Amino acid sequence: MTNDQIRQAVLQIISVIAPDEDLTHLKSDVPLRDQLELDSMDFLDIVMELRKRYSVEVPEADYGQLASLDSCVAYLAPKLTAK
Repeated sequence: MTNDQIRQAVLQIISVIAPDEDLTHLKSDVPLRDQLELDSMDFLDIVMELRKRYSVEVPEADYGQLASLDSCVAYLAPKLTAK
């Protein structure tokens, strides 16, 4: 997957987890939780959806690396480039 495909995949997952959120003005370098009304359960749902759809394991110690859209792409790129 390319970085753009990863970004779109993450946005698609967020749109499923938080369907009422407007993702059109999302800033990629600002933490998602500062821009969207995501609670800790929503965040866990995003992590679980990544595991389900793409077989990506995200250890709890790495959750902070998924804070913003840019950091999600940077973290997931090495794990998803072969997919």
